[in-house]
Amino acid sequence: MAEGINVQSLKDGSDADYEFTCTPCSKDNIREEADKYCRECHEYLCKTCTIYHGRLNIAQQHKLLDKSDAKQGVVVARTKCHYHADRYIEMYCKTHDMVYCTMCIATEHRSCDGVNKIEDVSKQCVTQTEIQALLEETKNLHDNVKSLTVKQKQNLTAIEKQKEAIEGKLDETETKLIEHIRKLKRQTEKCLNDKYSTLKEDLVPVISVSGRTTECLKQSTKQLHTIDSLILEQKFVQIMLMKKTVKDANTFITEVAAEGTQFIDFTVNRELTDIFTIEQSLGDVTTGIVGEQKLKQRQYTLKSTKEINVKLSKDNQECYISDICRLPDGTVLLTDFNNYKVKRLNTNDSVQCVFKLDSSPTSISCVSNRRVAVKLNKNKIQLFSVGSYLSKERTIDIQNGRLFGLTMFCGDLWSSASNGVNVYSTSSNLVKSIVHDQYEKSIFKSSVQHMAVTSETVIVTDNWDGAVCLNKDGIVIREMRDSRLRCTEGVCVADDETVFLCGYQSHNIVMFNRDGNCLGELIGKDSGLLSPISMSFDGKRNRLLVGCYIKDTLFVIDLLVR
Repeated sequence: MAEGINVQSLKDGSDADYEFTCTPCSKDNIREEADKYCRECHEYLCKTCTIYHGRLNIAQQHKLLDKSDAKQGVVVARTKCHYHADRYIEMYCKTHDMVYCTMCIATEHRSCDGVNKIEDVSKQCVTQTEIQALLEETKNLHDNVKSLTVKQKQNLTAIEKQKEAIEGKLDETETKLIEHIRKLKRQTEKCLNDKYSTLKEDLVPVISVSGRTTECLKQSTKQLHTIDSLILEQKFVQIMLMKKTVKDANTFITEVAAEGTQFIDFTVNRELTDIFTIEQSLGDVTTGIVGEQKLKQRQYTLKSTKEINVKLSKDNQECYISDICRLPDGTVLLTDFNNYKVKRLNTNDSVQCVFKLDSSPTSISCVSNRRVAVKLNKNKIQLFSVGSYLSKERTIDIQNGRLFGLTMFCGDLWSSASNGVNVYSTSSNLVKSIVHDQYEKSIFKSSVQHMAVTSETVIVTDNWDGAVCLNKDGIVIREMRDSRLRCTEGVCVADDETVFLCGYQSHNIVMFNRDGNCLGELIGKDSGLLSPISMSFDGKRNRLLVGCYIKDTLFVIDLLVR
């Protein structure tokens, strides 16, 4: 609720505009036209309250005046205090320019200047001109509040429709997901049935042979019990046949045993199930204000610099902080290219914990509040959930994993390629490659490096002399270039969308505003900054974190912000 609105005065409002209103009824926020006035009680009375007033023993001798007497100035109207209901307003405080009862003055306004009785200040303060002006202002405010009420009701109706539309999208998404899961189930069941049929085709003949062999052995056993009754020649024939049956049975058992026991099994697709178990919602629900103004452009100047150590005792190589990522909650993650690690900084700027990778990490990007994507040298993007520790999720196959540059924009992962940008969906599909503009000219002068995101664009560093801003369709919106930048590598964006670009060979950082205009050099090579590669902006602490080529420390730039 907006500040400064007196809720009590709004409740006291009414469509009826009476010259005098009933005092007892007003205590219940009811406006009734006064018919009489009691001089002893200092109260206006409506017709109903006049009847009850006359029935009170204490009030039977009170003299009631007609409303017409009030119009002629006979009656002095008195108003009860909002804060002390048993007292009347009798005093005026000049400091607060408001009227109060004596209790208010005694408790809250003893130190105020210009405290006087109402009768001492009313003559000089109340004029017909002031009354007329107040009436006009009240009428205008009344009209404005009514207009505001209509607007807010329309806003609420629009929000309700938006809510219904989102619910429709949720239902549609749920249906698609369920249909897709059922499709996957049908495909898996088909595969199961096919493999089962294959195994069955292999086993049924074996079972059949096994049955016949069993029957032969059974017959042989029966004949052995009666062989003594046969003549010598027949004994010889039967024994030879029985030996063959035994030999065949042994051969059959050996062959079947050699093939082993067949089985059928099912392994759950963990990457698929993890998506559903790790994710907390089907999407992000956001709110905003139509026509909301962008943050005022700030001015950044150098305050001081320092270096913080990020090398661990178990690191085998000198550190090479290829990229820096800052999560919405302030968590800072570093990718150490040489030591195959993702490192996390605590609030004291010490390395708190690490995650060992199986390949060199070239870039890292925040993809949601508690999830990051790490680009690996072996042409993979590894997704992690970030809790007390980093937990591996699934991987996405990409091209050019050895190159710097990865960011999340409009639900897709933008990754640097040899001569442009490849855009991948989170389901591993290559959505598009951005190399040429609408005139088939190359967008970038040199190789693409790190990337950062503003509210409307992706800023892609061009190693030559700056960066290019692309919209979600890959269209060039503007360029940010400056001759002082040589071999542009790192980029980061402040909350007001000021852009910082660092030059690897020029050993400096140059600033641009959201419109692409150069704001000058923040820091030059004489400051001790050598071969900067990666950057991140920390708005809470007003500083830049800078990773440099093969160095065990982060370069920290504290900023003065105006």
